Amino acid sequence: RWIKFEEKVEDGGERWSAPHVPALPLHSLFQLRTCLQKGTLLLDLDATSFKEIIDKALSGQSEEAELQPALRERLAALLLLQPQHQPTKSLLQLLAELGLSPCHGRNPADPPGILPLPPARGRKAKGRCEPRTQVSKTPLKEQLRNRFKKKVPPGTEAAHVAVGEVEFLEKPFAAFIRLRRGVSLGSLAEVSLPSRFLFILLGPPEVKAYYEVGRAMATLLTDELFQRVAWQAEHREDLITGIEAFLDELIVLPPGKWDPSTRIPPPSHLPSPRRRTAVDPLDQQPHGNGDMTAAGDRASPGHPCHGEELERTGRLFGGLMRDIRRKVPWYASDFSDALHPQCLSAVLYIYLATVTNAITFGGMLGDATANMQGVLESFLGTAFAGFIFCLFSGQPLTILSSTGPVLVFERLLFSFSQDHGLDYLEFRLWIGLWVAFFGVVLVATEASHLVRYFTRFTEEGFCALISLIFIYDSLKKMLSLADAFPINWHYRLDNVTSYSCACNLSSLGRQVRCQGGFKLFMCDPSSLPTLSLQPPAILAGLSRSQCLDQGGHLLGTSCQYVPDVTLISFLLFGGTSLFCFALRRFRSSRYFPVEVRKLVSDFAVILAILASCAVDAVLGLETPKLLVPSELKPTNPSRAWIVFPFGVNPWWVCLVSAVPAILVTILIFMDQQITAVILNRKEYKLQKGAGFHLDLLCVALLMAVTSVLGLPWYVSATVISLAHMESLRRESATSAPGEHPKFLGIREQRLTGLAVFILMGVSVFMAPVLEHIPMPVLYGVFLHMGATALNSLQFTERVRLLLMPAKHQPDLPYLRHVPLRRVHLFTIIQLLCLALLWVLKSTVAAIIFPVMV
Repeated sequence: RWIKFEEKVEDGGERWSAPHVPALPLHSLFQLRTCLQKGTLLLDLDATSFKEIIDKALSGQSEEAELQPALRERLAALLLLQPQHQPTKSLLQLLAELGLSPCHGRNPADPPGILPLPPARGRKAKGRCEPRTQVSKTPLKEQLRNRFKKKVPPGTEAAHVAVGEVEFLEKPFAAFIRLRRGVSLGSLAEVSLPSRFLFILLGPPEVKAYYEVGRAMATLLTDELFQRVAWQAEHREDLITGIEAFLDELIVLPPGKWDPSTRIPPPSHLPSPRRRTAVDPLDQQPHGNGDMTAAGDRASPGHPCHGEELERTGRLFGGLMRDIRRKVPWYASDFSDALHPQCLSAVLYIYLATVTNAITFGGMLGDATANMQGVLESFLGTAFAGFIFCLFSGQPLTILSSTGPVLVFERLLFSFSQDHGLDYLEFRLWIGLWVAFFGVVLVATEASHLVRYFTRFTEEGFCALISLIFIYDSLKKMLSLADAFPINWHYRLDNVTSYSCACNLSSLGRQVRCQGGFKLFMCDPSSLPTLSLQPPAILAGLSRSQCLDQGGHLLGTSCQYVPDVTLISFLLFGGTSLFCFALRRFRSSRYFPVEVRKLVSDFAVILAILASCAVDAVLGLETPKLLVPSELKPTNPSRAWIVFPFGVNPWWVCLVSAVPAILVTILIFMDQQITAVILNRKEYKLQKGAGFHLDLLCVALLMAVTSVLGLPWYVSATVISLAHMESLRRESATSAPGEHPKFLGIREQRLTGLAVFILMGVSVFMAPVLEHIPMPVLYGVFLHMGATALNSLQFTERVRLLLMPAKHQPDLPYLRHVPLRRVHLFTIIQLLCLALLWVLKSTVAAIIFPVMV
């Protein structure tokens, strides 16, 4: 049988083989061409049943090839017999039928029989015990219940090929039939599908090539270009021309260098019919003298689209109005398209990533600004800004977050304010207002059209840097656990007697509650002055919490040692990341039905987090947990929720603030637009268009609002946004055996982003639940996000080429047209620039790093 690739019934007749590329004898194609030249040809036959088709095919022969009436009757009776199909059965069905039928299977010595083929399918008839009946006019129950139909794309029609040896014929009988419209032919096909094409070849036993001719016909009918010919053919010569075109593309393997019994596995990518009919533009390029960037962009659909989104209109706010007009018709579908289980997985995945990111940046902001902005402000700001952006932006799949350059600027601004006696939040308010003003000016003048000059070099450098930051920060956080939960590297078994920890109560005249055995007693107050001088063993009965409650402190070499916490934290960290990678790839595995694989792949990150949390709960160790604010009050009690513009600062601060605001505007513009270009690349097959001007306006206005509220500033987060899009990938629901699911695009909608930021807002009330999630698990998710984004870059692929000998390098399109030394030179320059950006990121000069990109 064929859909895209050939499948055969294995010896024993109980299972189908793995799909493989059909290998045809060249002579079988020549014989097929002869059959079409001399046999019966019926195009646009108007028939409604299989019996009517057979009668017209047998009566439509030429005079010199016309069969005798008796032969026609015998041939019609043979063709109308019910074919024996090889149904695909589940494991339970096989177990239920095991041993029930002692007379099943196919005798290898049986001669070939009639070969009916649903959607271009063919195999030998199996011997059965029961007598064979005629083809039913209505589909059988087995056809209607056949699970194989789920693999057939909607709108598919069947083609039937019947070939075999018949003793009562003296010369071959061949017929090719095309029906005027697709007709259900009852129980002829394995699955209930309308039929369009039939090919019949029967002849005397002396000729042994019928089976291979039938395979050749089935292979032709699965070829997309020949299908067009078969659909549109008006004369016999049209079909012959289609076979000639197929022969022109045929590639012959030398018989002495290849075993014909070897089954060629299906390739991961097939050439498109457009490339087969047109001259390949890549082959027109002179080999060895290409341009690296141009070749990479030709070979990959990922180069940014220079469509009408970035064309200048020459009018104030012209680009903004065009974005609004483009997005308004899609606004209702932005909510209805989210009604899919995959969106629930994306919400939970991105929510946990956003919570972790907000806590991380909130903690660093608190350290840099004396808690003028802390974790609570980070939570509220992320929820507010993200919700508004997802509701009104042009690309709602973008996730807003605090970024490293903004954090560096906040640290420098706070230090400057402290050194010059200025109110930090008020100074910051004026900078935010100026940034909002400059952002509106950029939107009005359509400055976003400048992003058309961003190249692959710029995009990959920026995305690689952000991905490496995620990987680095996750590893750095894990290594910092060794400080909070130190590992006893110098442990020796001989020194076990020297490890101790005791409670030291140095205050006098206090009552001390001591614990001895299972009863509590009060120590004599007269013993308190000498209590601290007594051996530590006297106070060993106090627990750690009791000692600290009594105002004491711990003394000893083992007081800070917590066994196994660091080890289990690293195991949770690595296990979560590996679980994420493995479950993501489970979709393409060979285990379980396709529905189960899709479900597991869609919820991969959530399942990994739940599994890691379950392991942590079972072990019961005190690993560091997620800390969520539980009260709605400013982190620093000295500040209010509203920042007033005219307070303690001099009046001229509002004017001077325009200078640093210019630098922040450049930072925000570059950070926002580079991320927008990456998210709107052609490879994601977005259908609803981009909104560069509208997105920039939303970010600018949010800068003003968050400045007034004293909340952090937000801009597009590259890695989290890419993870959001990857979690919403759409693939073909049906795929033929051996065919990889096709990437259809991204599930474009607003609801997942809105749900994520609503959950962020209510996270304050979900603290009792969230506090059970270990931080190493979330750091593992961070590592997965960074590694996934980094692995998706062509830059990473070219870095691998630096470490590969030329003979082991994969067959990549740009390697065919660009000298390898130029590829390596391009990659090395990117690596040097990436190293320079990393150095800038690690210093106070980090605020200019988007400009350096």
